[in-house]
Amino acid sequence: MSDIKTLLRQAAKPFLFLLTFIFICAFLAHYLAGDETLLEYAKNNPELAYGTQDDASVGSGNNLSEKELTQPVDSAPSEMTPASPTGKNAGTSTPSEADTSITTDNSDTYTETNDSTSDAAGSDSVGNVDDTAKPVKESDTMEQHPERITYEEGFYYEPLTDEVKERITGISYPENGCTVPYEDLNYVGLKYIDFKGQEQTGELICNKAIAQDMVEIFHELYRNEYRLESVHLIDEYDGDDTASMVENNTSCFNYRVVDGTASLSKHAYGLAIDVNPYYNPYVVFGRNSDGSDYISPPGSEIYADRSQSFAYKIDENDLCYRLFTEHGFTWGGNWNSTKDYQHFQKKID
Repeated sequence: MSDIKTLLRQAAKPFLFLLTFIFICAFLAHYLAGDETLLEYAKNNPELAYGTQDDASVGSGNNLSEKELTQPVDSAPSEMTPASPTGKNAGTSTPSEADTSITTDNSDTYTETNDSTSDAAGSDSVGNVDDTAKPVKESDTMEQHPERITYEEGFYYEPLTDEVKERITGISYPENGCTVPYEDLNYVGLKYIDFKGQEQTGELICNKAIAQDMVEIFHELYRNEYRLESVHLIDEYDGDDTASMVENNTSCFNYRVVDGTASLSKHAYGLAIDVNPYYNPYVVFGRNSDGSDYISPPGSEIYADRSQSFAYKIDENDLCYRLFTEHGFTWGGNWNSTKDYQHFQKKID
Protein backbone atom coordinates (compact mmCIF):
# COMPACT_ATOMS: atom_id res chain seq x y z
CA MET A 1 0.00 0.00 0.00
CA SER A 2 2.82 2.31 0.88
CA ASP A 3 4.34 1.57 -2.50
CA ILE A 4 1.17 2.74 -4.27
CA LYS A 5 1.08 5.99 -2.29
CA THR A 6 4.71 6.59 -3.09
CA LEU A 7 4.03 5.96 -6.79
CA LEU A 8 1.05 8.38 -6.79
CA ARG A 9 3.11 11.09 -5.09
CA GLN A 10 5.85 10.64 -7.67
CA ALA A 11 3.32 10.81 -10.56
CA ALA A 12 1.54 13.84 -9.11
CA LYS A 13 4.61 16.04 -9.17
CA PRO A 14 5.03 16.17 -13.00
CA PHE A 15 1.24 16.39 -13.40
CA LEU A 16 1.05 19.39 -11.09
CA PHE A 17 4.03 20.92 -12.89
CA LEU A 18 2.33 20.42 -16.27
CA LEU A 19 -0.95 21.85 -14.96
CA THR A 20 0.86 24.86 -13.55
CA PHE A 21 2.65 25.38 -16.88
CA ILE A 22 -0.64 25.20 -18.82
CA PHE A 23 -2.24 27.67 -16.41
CA ILE A 24 0.65 30.11 -16.83
CA CYS A 25 0.55 29.82 -20.64
CA ALA A 26 -3.21 30.33 -20.69
CA PHE A 27 -2.86 33.39 -18.48
CA LEU A 28 -0.18 34.87 -20.74
CA ALA A 29 -2.14 34.12 -23.91
CA HIS A 30 -5.27 35.69 -22.46
CA TYR A 31 -3.32 38.75 -21.36
CA LEU A 32 -1.53 39.24 -24.70
CA ALA A 33 -4.69 38.66 -26.78
CA GLY A 34 -6.41 41.65 -25.21
CA ASP A 35 -8.81 39.74 -23.00
CA GLU A 36 -10.59 38.13 -25.99
CA THR A 37 -11.75 34.58 -25.38
CA LEU A 38 -12.03 31.92 -28.06
CA LEU A 39 -15.79 32.30 -28.01
CA GLU A 40 -15.48 36.04 -28.44
CA TYR A 41 -12.97 35.55 -31.24
CA ALA A 42 -15.34 33.13 -32.99
CA LYS A 43 -18.17 35.65 -32.74
CA ASN A 44 -15.99 38.43 -34.15
CA ASN A 45 -14.46 36.31 -36.94
CA PRO A 46 -17.10 33.83 -38.10
CA GLU A 47 -15.55 33.47 -41.55
CA LEU A 48 -12.36 32.10 -39.97
CA ALA A 49 -13.90 30.26 -37.06
CA TYR A 50 -16.71 28.58 -39.03
CA GLY A 51 -15.39 28.64 -42.60
CA THR A 52 -18.13 31.00 -43.97
CA GLN A 53 -17.72 33.93 -46.40
CA ASP A 54 -19.39 37.28 -46.62
CA ASP A 55 -22.00 37.31 -49.40
CA ALA A 56 -20.28 40.17 -51.21
CA SER A 57 -17.14 38.12 -51.74
CA VAL A 58 -18.71 34.84 -52.83
CA GLY A 59 -17.56 33.97 -56.30
CA SER A 60 -17.82 31.08 -58.69
CA GLY A 61 -14.35 29.72 -58.18
CA ASN A 62 -12.50 32.69 -59.73
CA ASN A 63 -9.91 34.45 -57.62
CA LEU A 64 -11.13 37.98 -58.29
CA SER A 65 -9.49 41.01 -56.76
CA GLU A 66 -11.50 43.59 -54.86
CA LYS A 67 -11.29 45.96 -57.85
CA GLU A 68 -12.57 43.28 -60.19
CA LEU A 69 -15.42 42.42 -57.84
CA THR A 70 -16.54 46.04 -57.58
CA GLN A 71 -16.12 46.96 -61.24
CA PRO A 72 -19.32 46.97 -63.35
CA VAL A 73 -19.46 44.23 -65.93
CA ASP A 74 -18.90 45.59 -69.40
CA SER A 75 -21.61 45.09 -71.97
CA ALA A 76 -20.99 43.29 -75.20
CA PRO A 77 -18.53 45.01 -77.56
CA SER A 78 -20.15 47.88 -79.42
CA GLU A 79 -20.36 48.11 -83.18
CA MET A 80 -17.58 49.82 -85.07
CA THR A 81 -17.83 53.57 -84.83
CA PRO A 82 -16.40 55.35 -87.88
CA ALA A 83 -13.84 58.08 -87.56
CA SER A 84 -15.26 61.47 -86.73
CA PRO A 85 -14.11 64.89 -87.90
CA THR A 86 -10.90 66.11 -86.39
CA GLY A 87 -9.77 69.70 -86.30
CA LYS A 88 -9.70 72.81 -84.18
CA ASN A 89 -13.20 72.22 -82.81
CA ALA A 90 -13.44 68.44 -82.98
CA GLY A 91 -12.50 65.49 -80.88
CA THR A 92 -14.37 66.26 -77.68
CA SER A 93 -17.66 64.73 -78.77
CA THR A 94 -18.96 63.35 -81.09
CA PRO A 95 -21.47 63.39 -82.98
CA SER A 96 -22.94 63.16 -79.51
CA GLU A 97 -23.12 61.88 -79.09
CA ALA A 98 -24.53 60.85 -82.43
CA ASP A 99 -24.71 57.21 -83.41
CA THR A 100 -22.61 57.11 -86.55
CA SER A 101 -22.19 53.35 -86.63
CA ILE A 102 -22.27 52.03 -90.16
CA THR A 103 -24.54 49.10 -90.85
CA THR A 104 -25.61 47.28 -93.96
CA ASP A 105 -29.18 48.42 -93.47
CA ASN A 106 -30.26 50.72 -96.28
CA SER A 107 -33.25 52.12 -94.43
CA ASP A 108 -33.94 55.83 -94.62
CA THR A 109 -31.88 57.95 -92.29
CA TYR A 110 -34.52 60.66 -92.07
CA THR A 111 -38.25 60.76 -91.68
CA GLU A 112 -39.99 64.01 -92.47
CA THR A 113 -42.75 65.20 -90.16
CA ASN A 114 -44.78 68.35 -89.90
CA ASP A 115 -43.88 69.09 -86.31
CA SER A 116 -40.69 69.92 -84.48
CA THR A 117 -40.27 66.60 -82.67
CA SER A 118 -38.71 64.45 -85.38
CA ASP A 119 -35.05 63.49 -85.40
CA ALA A 120 -33.33 64.20 -88.70
CA ALA A 121 -30.70 61.94 -90.19
CA GLY A 122 -29.94 60.17 -86.96
CA SER A 123 -29.41 61.34 -83.44
CA ASP A 124 -26.30 63.02 -82.18
CA SER A 125 -22.77 61.52 -82.41
CA VAL A 126 -20.25 61.80 -84.16
CA GLY A 127 -18.45 62.09 -83.19
CA ASN A 128 -16.90 63.14 -83.90
CA VAL A 129 -17.72 65.64 -83.11
CA ASP A 130 -17.51 68.98 -81.18
CA ASP A 131 -18.92 70.01 -77.79
CA THR A 132 -18.39 73.72 -78.31
CA ALA A 133 -20.15 75.57 -81.11
CA LYS A 134 -18.11 78.15 -82.98
CA PRO A 135 -19.19 81.61 -81.84
CA VAL A 136 -21.42 83.42 -84.28
CA LYS A 137 -22.41 87.05 -84.18
CA GLU A 138 -26.05 87.26 -83.22
CA SER A 139 -28.31 89.25 -85.52
CA ASP A 140 -29.26 91.71 -82.80
CA THR A 141 -25.61 92.70 -82.28
CA MET A 142 -24.71 92.92 -85.97
CA GLU A 143 -25.15 95.85 -88.25
CA GLN A 144 -28.54 95.45 -89.92
CA HIS A 145 -28.96 96.43 -93.52
CA PRO A 146 -32.01 98.59 -94.21
CA GLU A 147 -32.99 96.25 -97.06
CA ARG A 148 -33.15 93.16 -94.86
CA ILE A 149 -35.91 90.74 -95.77
CA THR A 150 -37.15 88.52 -92.94
CA TYR A 151 -38.76 85.25 -93.97
CA GLU A 152 -39.48 83.93 -90.46
CA GLU A 153 -38.08 84.83 -87.08
CA GLY A 154 -34.36 84.10 -87.19
CA PHE A 155 -34.36 83.59 -90.98
CA TYR A 156 -33.51 86.57 -93.17
CA TYR A 157 -31.28 87.81 -95.97
CA GLU A 158 -29.87 91.17 -96.89
CA PRO A 159 -27.17 92.86 -98.99
CA LEU A 160 -23.69 92.73 -97.47
CA THR A 161 -23.15 95.35 -94.82
CA ASP A 162 -19.81 97.09 -94.42
CA GLU A 163 -19.20 94.93 -91.37
CA VAL A 164 -19.67 91.71 -93.35
CA LYS A 165 -17.56 93.00 -96.23
CA GLU A 166 -14.76 93.68 -93.78
CA ARG A 167 -15.03 90.15 -92.40
CA ILE A 168 -14.72 88.40 -95.75
CA THR A 169 -12.42 90.68 -97.76
CA GLY A 170 -9.00 89.15 -98.17
CA ILE A 171 -10.30 85.70 -97.17
CA SER A 172 -13.25 84.23 -99.07
CA TYR A 173 -13.49 87.42 -101.11
CA PRO A 174 -10.09 88.35 -102.66
CA GLU A 175 -8.98 91.93 -102.34
CA ASN A 176 -7.93 91.86 -105.98
CA GLY A 177 -9.17 89.94 -108.99
CA CYS A 178 -12.60 88.89 -107.72
CA THR A 179 -15.01 88.99 -110.65
CA VAL A 180 -18.10 88.76 -108.45
CA PRO A 181 -19.24 92.16 -107.15
CA TYR A 182 -20.38 92.53 -103.54
CA GLU A 183 -23.74 93.58 -104.91
CA ASP A 184 -24.33 90.06 -106.29
CA LEU A 185 -24.08 88.55 -102.82
CA ASN A 186 -26.44 88.38 -99.84
CA TYR A 187 -25.85 87.61 -96.22
CA VAL A 188 -28.23 84.96 -94.85
CA GLY A 189 -29.02 84.61 -91.16
CA LEU A 190 -30.62 81.35 -90.02
CA LYS A 191 -31.19 78.94 -87.17
CA TYR A 192 -30.43 75.22 -87.14
CA ILE A 193 -30.38 72.19 -84.86
CA ASP A 194 -26.92 70.83 -84.16
CA PHE A 195 -25.82 67.24 -83.56
CA LYS A 196 -26.64 67.57 -79.86
CA GLY A 197 -30.20 68.62 -80.61
CA GLN A 198 -29.49 72.21 -79.57
CA GLU A 199 -30.68 75.28 -81.44
CA GLN A 200 -27.85 77.32 -82.94
CA THR A 201 -27.52 80.51 -84.97
CA GLY A 202 -25.88 80.11 -88.37
CA GLU A 203 -24.88 82.29 -91.28
CA LEU A 204 -24.20 81.97 -94.98
CA ILE A 205 -23.22 84.18 -97.86
CA CYS A 206 -24.79 83.27 -101.18
CA ASN A 207 -25.71 84.76 -104.52
CA LYS A 208 -28.68 87.09 -104.12
CA ALA A 209 -30.52 85.04 -106.77
CA ILE A 210 -30.82 82.08 -104.38
CA ALA A 211 -31.16 83.92 -101.05
CA GLN A 212 -34.91 83.32 -100.87
CA ASP A 213 -34.32 79.63 -101.61
CA MET A 214 -31.85 79.45 -98.76
CA VAL A 215 -34.13 80.86 -96.06
CA GLU A 216 -37.02 78.69 -97.22
CA ILE A 217 -34.92 75.51 -97.29
CA PHE A 218 -33.13 76.10 -94.00
CA HIS A 219 -36.33 77.09 -92.26
CA GLU A 220 -37.86 73.78 -93.32
CA LEU A 221 -34.76 71.89 -92.18
CA TYR A 222 -34.92 73.68 -88.84
CA ARG A 223 -38.65 73.04 -88.45
CA ASN A 224 -38.06 69.33 -88.98
CA GLU A 225 -35.03 69.29 -86.65
CA TYR A 226 -32.70 68.19 -89.42
CA ARG A 227 -29.24 67.98 -87.89
CA LEU A 228 -26.39 70.19 -89.09
CA GLU A 229 -23.15 70.19 -87.17
CA SER A 230 -21.97 73.66 -88.09
CA VAL A 231 -23.15 76.50 -90.36
CA HIS A 232 -20.52 79.25 -90.45
CA LEU A 233 -18.83 81.40 -93.04
CA ILE A 234 -15.82 79.78 -94.68
CA ASP A 235 -13.87 82.80 -93.42
CA GLU A 236 -13.94 81.23 -89.94
CA TYR A 237 -11.56 78.67 -91.47
CA ASP A 238 -9.38 81.24 -93.24
CA GLY A 239 -11.14 80.40 -96.51
CA ASP A 240 -9.69 76.87 -96.42
CA ASP A 241 -12.31 74.57 -97.91
CA THR A 242 -10.62 71.40 -96.65
CA ALA A 243 -10.44 72.73 -93.09
CA SER A 244 -14.13 73.62 -93.25
CA MET A 245 -15.07 70.16 -94.54
CA VAL A 246 -12.98 68.39 -91.91
CA GLU A 247 -14.97 70.33 -89.30
CA ASN A 248 -18.18 69.21 -91.06
CA ASN A 249 -19.12 72.84 -91.66
CA THR A 250 -21.95 73.69 -94.04
CA SER A 251 -20.98 76.66 -96.20
CA CYS A 252 -21.76 78.40 -99.46
CA PHE A 253 -19.75 81.32 -100.91
CA ASN A 254 -15.99 80.99 -101.34
CA TYR A 255 -14.20 82.52 -104.31
CA ARG A 256 -12.12 79.50 -105.32
CA VAL A 257 -11.52 77.02 -108.10
CA VAL A 258 -12.85 73.48 -108.31
CA ASP A 259 -10.58 71.12 -106.38
CA GLY A 260 -7.89 69.81 -108.73
CA THR A 261 -8.75 72.19 -111.59
CA ALA A 262 -8.23 75.80 -112.70
CA SER A 263 -11.95 76.45 -113.21
CA LEU A 264 -13.96 78.62 -110.88
CA SER A 265 -16.31 76.69 -108.65
CA LYS A 266 -20.01 77.49 -108.39
CA HIS A 267 -19.11 78.42 -104.83
CA ALA A 268 -17.17 81.35 -106.27
CA TYR A 269 -20.48 82.79 -107.49
CA GLY A 270 -22.38 81.89 -104.33
CA LEU A 271 -24.53 79.44 -106.30
CA ALA A 272 -23.47 76.22 -104.52
CA ILE A 273 -23.60 74.92 -100.99
CA ASP A 274 -21.93 71.97 -99.22
CA VAL A 275 -24.03 70.34 -96.50
CA ASN A 276 -22.55 68.18 -93.70
CA PRO A 277 -19.51 67.59 -95.93
CA TYR A 278 -17.58 65.22 -93.68
CA TYR A 279 -20.31 62.59 -93.92
CA ASN A 280 -20.94 63.32 -97.59
CA PRO A 281 -17.48 63.46 -99.21
CA TYR A 282 -16.25 64.55 -102.61
CA VAL A 283 -15.10 61.54 -104.67
CA VAL A 284 -13.18 61.45 -107.96
CA PHE A 285 -12.91 57.91 -109.29
CA GLY A 286 -9.38 56.73 -110.17
CA ARG A 287 -7.79 60.15 -109.77
CA ASN A 288 -4.90 59.12 -107.53
CA SER A 289 -1.60 58.11 -109.12
CA ASP A 290 -2.12 54.49 -108.07
CA GLY A 291 -5.54 54.44 -109.70
CA SER A 292 -7.46 54.64 -106.45
CA ASP A 293 -10.26 57.08 -105.80
CA TYR A 294 -9.57 60.58 -104.54
CA ILE A 295 -11.76 61.30 -101.50
CA SER A 296 -12.06 64.62 -99.70
CA PRO A 297 -11.99 65.67 -96.92
CA PRO A 298 -9.29 63.42 -95.46
CA GLY A 299 -10.64 61.01 -92.89
CA SER A 300 -14.06 60.73 -94.54
CA GLU A 301 -13.14 57.75 -96.73
CA ILE A 302 -15.44 55.42 -94.82
CA TYR A 303 -18.44 57.51 -95.87
CA ALA A 304 -17.64 57.24 -99.58
CA ASP A 305 -19.31 53.83 -99.61
CA ARG A 306 -22.90 54.89 -100.12
CA SER A 307 -24.24 51.33 -100.00
CA GLN A 308 -23.88 51.60 -96.23
CA SER A 309 -26.43 53.18 -93.92
CA PHE A 310 -25.25 55.82 -91.46
CA ALA A 311 -26.36 59.04 -89.84
CA TYR A 312 -26.18 62.34 -91.75
CA LYS A 313 -26.02 60.58 -95.10
CA ILE A 314 -27.53 62.55 -97.97
CA ASP A 315 -29.28 60.45 -100.58
CA GLU A 316 -32.41 60.77 -102.68
CA ASN A 317 -34.60 59.84 -99.70
CA ASP A 318 -33.12 62.56 -97.52
CA LEU A 319 -35.12 65.69 -96.66
CA CYS A 320 -32.17 67.92 -97.57
CA TYR A 321 -32.01 66.39 -101.05
CA ARG A 322 -35.76 66.75 -101.55
CA LEU A 323 -35.86 70.39 -100.47
CA PHE A 324 -32.93 71.51 -102.60
CA THR A 325 -34.09 69.68 -105.71
CA GLU A 326 -37.62 71.06 -105.26
CA HIS A 327 -36.05 74.52 -105.36
CA GLY A 328 -34.30 73.79 -108.65
CA PHE A 329 -30.87 72.71 -107.37
CA THR A 330 -28.93 69.78 -108.78
CA TRP A 331 -27.09 67.31 -106.55
CA GLY A 332 -23.44 66.35 -106.96
CA GLY A 333 -24.29 62.82 -105.90
CA ASN A 334 -25.90 62.30 -109.31
CA TRP A 335 -22.76 63.14 -111.28
CA ASN A 336 -20.92 60.39 -113.19
CA SER A 337 -17.10 60.29 -113.02
CA THR A 338 -17.19 62.48 -109.91
CA LYS A 339 -19.49 62.29 -106.92
CA ASP A 340 -19.96 65.27 -104.63
CA TYR A 341 -22.47 64.03 -102.10
CA GLN A 342 -22.37 67.22 -100.03
CA HIS A 343 -22.90 69.56 -102.97
CA PHE A 344 -26.02 71.33 -104.30
CA GLN A 345 -25.87 74.01 -106.97
CA LYS A 346 -28.34 76.06 -108.94
CA LYS A 347 -28.11 77.44 -112.45
CA ILE A 348 -29.53 80.90 -112.92
CA ASP A 349 -30.33 82.80 -116.10
